[in-house]
Amino acid sequence: MAFVDLAVVEITAGTGGSGLEAFRREKYVARGGPSGGDGGRGGHVILEVDPQLATLLDFSYQKKCRAERGEHGQNKNKTGRDGEDLLLKVPPGTIVRDQDTCEVLAQLIEPGQRVIAARGGRGGRGNASFATATLQAPTRWEPGEEGEHRVVELELKLIADVGLVGEPNAGKSTLLAAVSDAHPRIADYPFTTLQPNLGVVALPDFRSFVVADIPGIIEGAHEGRGLGHQFLRHVERTRTLAVLVPVDSPDPQAEYDLLRGELASYSAALAQIPHCLIMTKTDLLGPGDAPPTVAAPQAWATFTVSAVAHQGLGPLLEDLWVRTREVIREEVLEEGWWTS
Repeated sequence: MAFVDLAVVEITAGTGGSGLEAFRREKYVARGGPSGGDGGRGGHVILEVDPQLATLLDFSYQKKCRAERGEHGQNKNKTGRDGEDLLLKVPPGTIVRDQDTCEVLAQLIEPGQRVIAARGGRGGRGNASFATATLQAPTRWEPGEEGEHRVVELELKLIADVGLVGEPNAGKSTLLAAVSDAHPRIADYPFTTLQPNLGVVALPDFRSFVVADIPGIIEGAHEGRGLGHQFLRHVERTRTLAVLVPVDSPDPQAEYDLLRGELASYSAALAQIPHCLIMTKTDLLGPGDAPPTVAAPQAWATFTVSAVAHQGLGPLLEDLWVRTREVIREEVLEEGWWTS
């Protein structure tokens, strides 16, 4: 399945039904009066979060979406049926933006969360609605209002507790496969990962957290070089970052500094996300060799691991769990409803 994280969709809500001009005609009832009913409301275009989705692929084929119009008013003061709402499913983490105004209409995160992206038009009034004591036989009626029309940009930002960032072949996919249920593509050449991968890490006592493997970042990624610029948006919602530097790097310090610089150049917010440093591929070290020293004063911890040999993974995962829970608690406190 192709991974699509950007889509532009033209949406049109349903037009309201028109009111009816009619008069009651019944045997032995003279001058029955107006009986034209109101038109029904046009259908809304609604976006809803579906946790089973992980991509905006469907909108690559569905560029225009239109809701049903409302029915016209009927005789005997019957209101027309409302148009059926059009429900469009999107994955968690979708940002909805008006293309013309650049206004963010919604950030859809929680399963089942909904937003009306385009409102259906109001139904027009029938002539029965215009009857008064002095105007008992009105011939006036209203057409239904047009439904809202807009072009929306859908942008997907994956939601994960931990984001793995590093240069190509830093060992991100190997680490993700070793600690989670994910099966990313792994090979010995750069840019093996062409799209973000998510995996769920399961710990004892029914604990778990989500890890995202972001495609390799190279120098100039924030300017569009390589694949980093295309997928850097996906680390903006992570609770903590893990910066991966392999022990066989020609210059581990320079590699770490480059990665941190690219994140900060792309977004100042990324530079503020807590991060740890993971020195990977320690199985390549000789007997008794120590891993290279990297100065990372802003990192909350430094780990040395070998995903292939499953060395050092236990302490890493436990500390990542603790750190993500701390961030979640801080988020809850900011929302003001932490009770314990």
